[in-house]
Amino acid sequence: MNTKYLFPILTLLLCIGIAFLFYQSQAIQRIYKTKVLRELDRNSESENLVLTENDIKDLPEPVQKYLRYVGAIGRGKLHNVGMNFKGKMKLDPQKDWVRVQTAQYNFLTVDLTRLYFIKAQVAAIPIYGLDSYINGKGNMLIKSAGIFTVANAMGSEMDKAEMVTLFDDICLFSPAALVDPRIHWKTIDELTVKGTLQYKGNKVSATLHFNERGELINFVTDDRYFSPTGKTFQKVRWSTPVRDYHEVNGIKVPAYGEAIWHFKTGDYVYAKFRLKRIRYNCQNFDELSL
Repeated sequence: MNTKYLFPILTLLLCIGIAFLFYQSQAIQRIYKTKVLRELDRNSESENLVLTENDIKDLPEPVQKYLRYVGAIGRGKLHNVGMNFKGKMKLDPQKDWVRVQTAQYNFLTVDLTRLYFIKAQVAAIPIYGLDSYINGKGNMLIKSAGIFTVANAMGSEMDKAEMVTLFDDICLFSPAALVDPRIHWKTIDELTVKGTLQYKGNKVSATLHFNERGELINFVTDDRYFSPTGKTFQKVRWSTPVRDYHEVNGIKVPAYGEAIWHFKTGDYVYAKFRLKRIRYNCQNFDELSL
C-alpha cells in the first residue's frame, strides 16, 4: 500500500471506531427510551378521573391527612409520573461520593412499571445504569462506559426489590396513587402505618412514618436486598427519609431524600438526592430527561 494513503486510512478507521464505541455506549439510554415510549403508548387512553374525599374514606387517617396535605384531593388521579434527580452516591462504604443524575418514569395503573435511568462518572469513566420493573419482573443493569457490564441482577430477589422501590416512589412522589385495591393498610398509631402492596404473585411491605403536619417523612422496609454486583443478595432493612416539602404545580413533594442500608454493623447512607423536576400524567417522552 502506498504510504501516503496509510495515515488517512488509519484516521478514518479511528474515527469509525470512536463513533462505534460512542454508539454502543448509548445502548442503555436507547433501551430506556424505547421502554418508556412503549409504556406511554400503552397507557395513552387512561381515564382522567378526579380524586375525591369519597375515594380516600377507607384509608388510615394518617394517609388521608397526607393526601390532603399534599393537595391530591380534587386533582386528577395518577396514570404515570416522570422525575429527574441530581445528587451523589457511594458505590461502597469505603469509597468517595460520586455525582449522579437520574431520570425515571413510573406507570401506576393496570400494569405497575418503573424505569429508572442513572448516569455517574467514576475516575473519568462514565457509568450508566437502568433499573426496571416490568410485568412483575425486576432487573438492575449497570455498565461501565456504557459497554462493559458491571452488574446484571435479576431473579426473585430483584423482583421484590424493584417492586418495593416502586412502592417507595408511589408513597413519596405519587401519593394519589395510594388509592389502589392492591395496597392494604394497617394503622400502627396516629403517625405510623404499615402498607402492603400485592402484585403479580409477590407481596412487599413498608412502615410509613408521618409528622404532625401530615408530611410523610420516612419509608422503612425489610423487603429489599443489598446486591452490589448483582450476583449475591443480602436482605437488609432499607429506608428513605425525606424532607423540604415544597409545591410543584399545586402538589407538595419532598425536595430532598436519602437512601440508607441499616446493617447490623451500622447505617450505610449510600445516596443523597435532590428533586429537580417532576411531571404527572405525561403524554410524551421528555428528551431532556436523558
